[in-house]
Amino acid sequence: MSTPTAQDPAAQAAPHDPGLSRRTLGVPAITLMIIAASAPLTVVAGGVTTSFAVTESLGVPLGFLLIAVILTVFAVGYTAMGRFITNAGAFYAYIAQGIGRPLGVGASLVALVSYNAMQVGIYGLFGFQLSMFLEAKFGFASPWWAWILLCIVIVGVLGVNRVDLSAKVLGVLVGLEFLVVIVFDIISLTVAPEGVSTATLAPSALFGPALGLILVFGVAAFMGFEGAAIYGEEAKDPKRTVPRATYAAVAIIGVFYAFSAWAFSVGIGPSQIVPASQEFGPDLMFVFMTDRAGVLLADIMTLLFLTSLFASLQSFHNAVARYFYSLGREGVLPAWFARTSRAGAPWAGSVAQTVIALVVVLGFILAGEVFGGAAALGDSAFLYPVLTMFTWLTNTGAAGLVLLMAVIAVAVIGFFRRDRRGLGVWTTVIAPAVSGLALLWVFVMILQNFPLMLGQEQPDATTFVLPGMIIAAAVIGIVWALVLRSSRPETYRRIGHGTEPGAYGTVLVDVPGEA
Repeated sequence: MSTPTAQDPAAQAAPHDPGLSRRTLGVPAITLMIIAASAPLTVVAGGVTTSFAVTESLGVPLGFLLIAVILTVFAVGYTAMGRFITNAGAFYAYIAQGIGRPLGVGASLVALVSYNAMQVGIYGLFGFQLSMFLEAKFGFASPWWAWILLCIVIVGVLGVNRVDLSAKVLGVLVGLEFLVVIVFDIISLTVAPEGVSTATLAPSALFGPALGLILVFGVAAFMGFEGAAIYGEEAKDPKRTVPRATYAAVAIIGVFYAFSAWAFSVGIGPSQIVPASQEFGPDLMFVFMTDRAGVLLADIMTLLFLTSLFASLQSFHNAVARYFYSLGREGVLPAWFARTSRAGAPWAGSVAQTVIALVVVLGFILAGEVFGGAAALGDSAFLYPVLTMFTWLTNTGAAGLVLLMAVIAVAVIGFFRRDRRGLGVWTTVIAPAVSGLALLWVFVMILQNFPLMLGQEQPDATTFVLPGMIIAAAVIGIVWALVLRSSRPETYRRIGHGTEPGAYGTVLVDVPGEA
């Protein structure tokens, strides 16, 4: 056990910084930011059709429910641990206190790589979709990257403002997403060319040879659900707000996706949903709505598809900014990253994420436009930002986050090993063990099917380099923690412990006789 005794060098470097805003976010706000990260309309339009197309299975709707069950069991120990740890670094702090500081720092870098990969990857799809929409509707041809650069600026501006401003913007966008998907579901159930069939809800459709693939492609739809803990320091009542938001988000996402995937299959017809998904891909929803509800509603859905992507971009940006803040506050990264505005926004972390996004996007622009990367795709050259930025990076990010959740499950057991703090064995051992094994299995399945997820007929360099980034980040973080242990022991003792409201600006030292 440690106790605060001295002033933090990070705080001394920026004594005017107020830290993150306190008691700002309630359960609805955090829940909406979590759901925004998963991008509901994007999942239904893109994720559901991709799952049907690749797995060639009707078990996709039940797959969402199974993933929701696994993540709910995971949340039992995760949220219990959150009652005793409130840290904007979330995974980083949990693993540092549950397993050890070196693994905590390794986890922090994996989280930074994963969240940045998810966010920057989504930029690729956003720029492509907006460019295509404007050209189709107005004949205005524009480069995909121009809209990405503009969006980076807008996301960055929101990121350096009060978090409740981001929450309000995301809340409106998520509400509109849900509304338009519900309209789609109603129309699908009304059309029902083969009747309101329950073929895709049969357990035999899920528990077959394609089970692993269904989970691999479905789990990405939930990425971001674990993010409630990131906002713990800004929550009105972190001990209650974070668990409630986590459970609410996974329940809403799981049921909503399962129902919408089933309605999708009914609207197209269970016998046709797989071949139609293979033929049209993510455009299937919009083709269907154009035929059944008219061009206007289909165009509105396309616009909301774009705002869905924007909401997800903002949510992941906020997560990265808070990770940078937490690591800067505790001295793992330079103290500059702990800078906050008077409104309590982690502006330094936000700027850092904006710069990362800009640099990576510029790299893809140069690779595609200048060095011929797009031309190398032949007839698919126009899909360059989708086939590279979006596909490569979002799959890499999802793999990293699944791995982190599996490690968190172990951290929960380690954290409660000596003192269960009045909690039962289900919460402290059984639930994290079961969910950890399930998540580890999903991670292994992701690695085994990575070429398929990247759309590759044969593995190439990216098959190994992209997941290798996750492993490299973990190794670098562990090595850096060991360096800190020998060169800056006070900083090392602070790792994962600069947590509770009011603890900003403290150093933690070991207290004799305490664990």
